Amino acid sequence: MIDFENIDVEVPGFNPELFVLGLSSLIKEEHKQEGVITVVFCSDEFLLEMNRAHLEHDYYTDIITFDYCEGELVSGDLFVSVDRVFENSKNERVEFLNELARVCVHGVLHLCGYGDKSEIEQVSMRQKEEYYLRLF
Repeated sequence: MIDFENIDVEVPGFNPELFVLGLSSLIKEEHKQEGVITVVFCSDEFLLEMNRAHLEHDYYTDIITFDYCEGELVSGDLFVSVDRVFENSKNERVEFLNELARVCVHGVLHLCGYGDKSEIEQVSMRQKEEYYLRLF
């Protein structure tokens, strides 16, 4: 089950059914089982405080992923800064909803076991993002 919540922001043009379909397909294609995933949309300031409190990072980010996976069951919480996604979309010159989809795909890929700490992992993550965004 994939659920969406808004903390202190609205998400213009957001279609939850489309996102559920795309993220569920990603999980299935990765040969995993869908557990409980909550995508929480919030502001830069809210996510900055979470970044400080939970990860001891003092900077803005577009997403923080909390992994509750057990075996092949994909579960977790994705906290997404709508402010940061909007800024990223302007900087990358892509549609806001496309960037939002990329960030959500990125978070679910983390839940499926993909990392992005090393350069090799980052390249692999980007390739996976692009692959699933084409299917989205």
